[in-house]
Amino acid sequence: MASHEPAHTAADEPAPADARAGTPAGERPRLRPRLRPRLASAPTPYLRLLTATQFAFNIGFYAVLPYLATHLGGGLGMAGWLVGLVLGLRTFSQQGLFVVGGALTDRYGPRPVVLAGCTLRIAGFGWLAFAGSTATVIAAVLLIGFAAALFSPAVESEAAREAVRHERDTGAPRAHVLALFSAAGQAGAFIGPLLGSLLLLLGGGFRAACLAGAAVFVGVLAGHARLMPRAAPVSEPADARAPDAVTRTAPRARSPWRAVFTNRAFLLLCLAYSSYLVAYNQLYLSLPVEVERATGSGAALGWLFALSSLLVVVAQVPLTRLSARRIAPRTALATGLGTVAAGFAAVPLAPAGPGGLLPGAALVVLLTLGQMLLVPAARGLVPDLVEDRQLGLATGALSSVSGIAVLAGSAATGALLDAPAPVRWAALAAVPLAGAALAFTLPAGRGGKDRGTRAVAG
Repeated sequence: MASHEPAHTAADEPAPADARAGTPAGERPRLRPRLRPRLASAPTPYLRLLTATQFAFNIGFYAVLPYLATHLGGGLGMAGWLVGLVLGLRTFSQQGLFVVGGALTDRYGPRPVVLAGCTLRIAGFGWLAFAGSTATVIAAVLLIGFAAALFSPAVESEAAREAVRHERDTGAPRAHVLALFSAAGQAGAFIGPLLGSLLLLLGGGFRAACLAGAAVFVGVLAGHARLMPRAAPVSEPADARAPDAVTRTAPRARSPWRAVFTNRAFLLLCLAYSSYLVAYNQLYLSLPVEVERATGSGAALGWLFALSSLLVVVAQVPLTRLSARRIAPRTALATGLGTVAAGFAAVPLAPAGPGGLLPGAALVVLLTLGQMLLVPAARGLVPDLVEDRQLGLATGALSSVSGIAVLAGSAATGALLDAPAPVRWAALAAVPLAGAALAFTLPAGRGGKDRGTRAVAG
């Protein structure tokens, strides 16, 4: 949550003792020069730990996930509908239960929740490596998903909290830190499948990929057991809470769940963010159909996914550094959603380039650019909209509400696959456009030209 300390300037602070005493009459006292703030490019050790965590999490996860469907269908001989069910259960046990992990983080602090999540992920990958029946595969997949539902909200809410603290201490927009966090996750998502592919090429098979993923999480567990603070970081100093203790008495009396889910501004953010995730899900639904239609096969799909990951790794931090100083988070969110909408509109308008991939490449590039603008902005808005003690719950709720929206929207967008191309792409573009309109109803947030604006929760 944003700090409740009143804004002050150097003029409000008392002069140092040596400046007030012994100064000749009529001569202005010389104040000691202020220390320069830390550079935005030098985050605290705790922020570096959280960023490295996101990187390692995605390496371990994506070393296994891209090959799960092939293993279930080809290796274990499951029917197609059963493979889809297993993958859907994994998504639900993860995204749908993020809100549980967030609530546990607020209740017990991030350290025990992260350690429990890592332990369950190790157990889940180890179990999946040797699971041979439908029941054991489903159990292992549910365990893997629930593990992520524990540690991801804990790490993401801590990253948001530390980004706010870093912003307060250094003046660097919080979006810088959150952009680095996102880029680290994408780098892990890029390296993870390469690790899995290497193990498959070396003859290790799916079991080796699972065990490698478990080994990554063993390292993450050991690192956090040693380096993560044993107590949750203090959200606000005591003297910062005192001035407005009376005004905050009523919100604190409410249940955290009620406070979050009756917070109109936060729910609008969830809806706007959901429109992005519904659009992003088209990389797995509409893009393969477009690539198949344009080229006659899905062979080029992997290259387009690699292009998306590389764009984020290379451009996320510079793009966020550019936007965070110039525009408010609300504007970045709306601009990102508008860019995503332009990606869908570009598909029927772009000429078929080499191999017919130009329309699909235009979609991937514009959707990824929009993602790079809006994701750090959305995450940076959450601490402005909720109380600090509800940050874990709100972070988890953002993902869970969006996951439900994707589940509901997938059927509707899937029905559009048989519609004429102009109708289909126009309808898909309308979803993020509606999200952009919702984004403009949100408080501006901290950063850019509206740095002094504070959102009001409720």
